[in-house]
Amino acid sequence: MVYAAGSGDLTLSPESKASLLPRNRHTLSQSDRVQSFASITTESPYTAGAGSRLATISDRFHLSPDPRDWGLSLYNDCKEPDDDLHNPNVRDLNTWGPDRGLANIGCLLVLGVGLITLFAGYPIITYFTRTALSNQGGFNLGGINASGQIPKIPGNLGLIDTDTPSNVFTKPSWNGGPDLELVFSDEFNTPGRTFWPGDDPYWEAVNLHYWQTNNLEWYDPEAITTQDGSLVITLSQKDTHDLNYQGGMISTWNKFCFTGGYIEASVSLPGVNNIVGLWPAIWTLGNLGRAGYGASLEGMWPYTYDACDVGTAPNQTLNGLPLAATQGGDSSQNGVLSFLPGQRLSRCTCKGESHPGPMHSDGTFVGRAAPEIDMFEAQITGDPLTGQVSQSAQWGPFNAGYIWKNTSDNEIIPNPSVTVLNSYIGGVEQQATSGVTTTNQGCYEGETGCFSVYGFEYVPGFDNAYITWIANNEVAWTLNVAGMGPDPTVGISARPIPQEPMYIIMNLGMSTNFGPVDLEHLPFPAHMRVDYIRVYQPSNARNIGCDPKNFPTADYINTYIEAYTNPNLTTWKNDFKQPFPKNSFLGQC
Repeated sequence: MVYAAGSGDLTLSPESKASLLPRNRHTLSQSDRVQSFASITTESPYTAGAGSRLATISDRFHLSPDPRDWGLSLYNDCKEPDDDLHNPNVRDLNTWGPDRGLANIGCLLVLGVGLITLFAGYPIITYFTRTALSNQGGFNLGGINASGQIPKIPGNLGLIDTDTPSNVFTKPSWNGGPDLELVFSDEFNTPGRTFWPGDDPYWEAVNLHYWQTNNLEWYDPEAITTQDGSLVITLSQKDTHDLNYQGGMISTWNKFCFTGGYIEASVSLPGVNNIVGLWPAIWTLGNLGRAGYGASLEGMWPYTYDACDVGTAPNQTLNGLPLAATQGGDSSQNGVLSFLPGQRLSRCTCKGESHPGPMHSDGTFVGRAAPEIDMFEAQITGDPLTGQVSQSAQWGPFNAGYIWKNTSDNEIIPNPSVTVLNSYIGGVEQQATSGVTTTNQGCYEGETGCFSVYGFEYVPGFDNAYITWIANNEVAWTLNVAGMGPDPTVGISARPIPQEPMYIIMNLGMSTNFGPVDLEHLPFPAHMRVDYIRVYQPSNARNIGCDPKNFPTADYINTYIEAYTNPNLTTWKNDFKQPFPKNSFLGQC
């Protein structure tokens, strides 16, 4: 190759032209290739002028710029082992036969069916095969938190106290029903607990005078604490709020409620077993009425009623009828049967009126109220004086003469030597069904101080419903719902075993409304001690919470929250200045 300086022309010699022709890839031996790389700067086929630039490139990259020097062929007819991957021949039956095509199609079908099953079939299958999942009273499925853990909250703040023994997590029914499972417990083992508003997730003590029953004491949160493994409510002689005594009342209102099941408590009663006057009690009330807050209770307690008739009317009469509601009732009120103001949230409520719901299929509202079932109210009566508990339910509207159908089928007392029906059956404010049972005489503070178990099991509603009360850890008596059936004499329909979400109340006080009070001999301070309180329900009928779907309460309570938080509002109409909803039976729609 010849380079003419200054002309920019490059002239190839015949030898150089020959060197640019394609070479056979196998022409160079290994030694030739090594020699070629070693002498690239001195044996280039190019002239010296161009070689200076090429030598620079080859020095930098250590490879000849001529691919033929690498042992590669540039011809298309040179076949390499991986050529079929880059340029397949569709006519090559060995590579592209029908078996491979079928395999590809089959794979696509499998993938397609899998995707359809995952995104369409699986949701349909799970919809028809799913089972109800429970949050166990917690905040997520199974009681877990958002991270999938079952929380253990410091201070035993879960629905089931971590101190509750595992061997009491289930119990047999007292009345032949399905086995019961623990849904709530408080063992009160942590000392020094307080119950002012906001102190506890489930319990709150009131700070008020319980004027509804003319109590002699002021209820103060200071009177309630936990000590030595028990809740302790103290009744003491103390000048406070223009009264001479201080007691305590604590409840789970709007915090924990249950509908159906079994509730029990282990209790040591206050005082001694032969001095009258103390009034300890554990009881339940429907969440739409708050104990001690009179405005919330007017027209709500003690109703449990879901019919539209004269039973919803004031005084249980309309235009002076029926006559049975005007005579043969409360002897202290000239025989009048009822002074109730009428059921505020009845089935007769006109459309568009304020009512928490829900609705029946016929477009009428479900009758709502604040019914009461008492675990016990302790009393001392008889000759000689003996400790007893009254275990009762209160009802509205009332039977004629307050006489319910207490046949042997509807009133069942296994041991009449221990339990008898209470002689008190009602008055113008309530009808009562009550059994009185002799207690364990040692289980009083001033005796041996032992604890005895009290409770009640109930099935709400109209069908196969009942209440069975427990005293001394034995069945005391049972009331079957047929006993509260319709009473044509006063024109009322059947009353169900309470269907409302019920909350728990515990209190210790005194009132002459309940019986004589021997202030001279009563030992002060007196203490009611509760070792534990537990709630059970069948696994197939679990219903806890104060705002269940079928009997909601939250929206209504929030709408009228002042009635539930201001104890100075004693009536709905006069103090709270709210009307009763219009009633279709009274012709008000």
